[in-house]
Amino acid sequence: MKTPPTVGVEEEFLLVDPRTGAPVGKNADVARTAADLGLDLQLEIMRCQVETSTRVHTDTTELLQELRELRRGAAACAEKNDALLLAVAVPPTLPDELAITSTPRYHRIAASFGRLAQEQGLCGCHVHVAVPDRAAALRVSNFLRPWLPLLLALTANSSIHRGVETGYASWRHILWRRWPSAGPPPYFASVGEYEAAVESMLALGVILDRKMVYWDVRPSSTFPTVEVRVSDVPATVEESALLACLVRGCAMTARTTDPVPRIAEDTLRAAYWRSAHGGLDGAAIDPVDGHAVLVRELLDRLVELIRPALEQLGDLGFVTEGLAALLERGNGARRQLNAFRARGDLSDVVSELAEATLFSCR
Repeated sequence: MKTPPTVGVEEEFLLVDPRTGAPVGKNADVARTAADLGLDLQLEIMRCQVETSTRVHTDTTELLQELRELRRGAAACAEKNDALLLAVAVPPTLPDELAITSTPRYHRIAASFGRLAQEQGLCGCHVHVAVPDRAAALRVSNFLRPWLPLLLALTANSSIHRGVETGYASWRHILWRRWPSAGPPPYFASVGEYEAAVESMLALGVILDRKMVYWDVRPSSTFPTVEVRVSDVPATVEESALLACLVRGCAMTARTTDPVPRIAEDTLRAAYWRSAHGGLDGAAIDPVDGHAVLVRELLDRLVELIRPALEQLGDLGFVTEGLAALLERGNGARRQLNAFRARGDLSDVVSELAEATLFSCR
């Protein structure tokens, strides 16, 4: 029996004014406060964003506990700087412009990509699963590729933007796809194909460095992992841990699954749009036969596919119970819409998001 891979999670958060809900550019101040308390918060491209990173874990209970600790700590540091930490994928309310974090790399990106960078403010969740080499990472990427829209639907958390309903469960996905290197990765038959694709993007100037390979699955440029980046930042830590379990189960299943279906580009594009539009409550597209099915039905199929891996990891119960609870309660997109439709007041949306961000963390 092969050793189960380790898993780690990065979560990006929005900093907002606790009175108005508008984004505030205080990430450097919040990060300094965190550093004084021994907590490492990373700065994202916009000054209204911070990111947390867990250690690597083999046990889901321990991963969940650290996610709780990180959210609790980051929220406390935000509060000390008169800011509110929100797990939300786009700002519900927005000023005319967001400020770029002052680093040479971020200024270079802003200078090269203009409003595309300056209108960022998007928060995702990245799951890292350990792999032995780049070939193994691409095998996981190929396996996950047809299932990426389903993971997006599961975690969608951006239905309100600029004070109105977007008509999408994941508006972040619609905005994020404007980047030339974003979206699903191609199917790669070899490491050589992957390297050639990246070198081509560099040569053509559509990315400035390898960190700008923004595909929804990619071999990490920093760690010996495959990084899954398709998700909105989930509303709760339980959803982030659930996502990590599913991704790790897929990574383990990819070790022995051959061949992996090569879903057609137009089918995959349609599946992404359906998932971004309807989220957890809409229809998904089955990656095998291309037919529309209920999201909960496709989730059952995925769990059945990776069941042996989940059983080996001891995560099957956590996943089945977590999915049942999420389908009953709703994800971030549904929470936002329910709050907004009750009175049409953005303050209710911000309050709902703030509660979900620290749900079970205190």
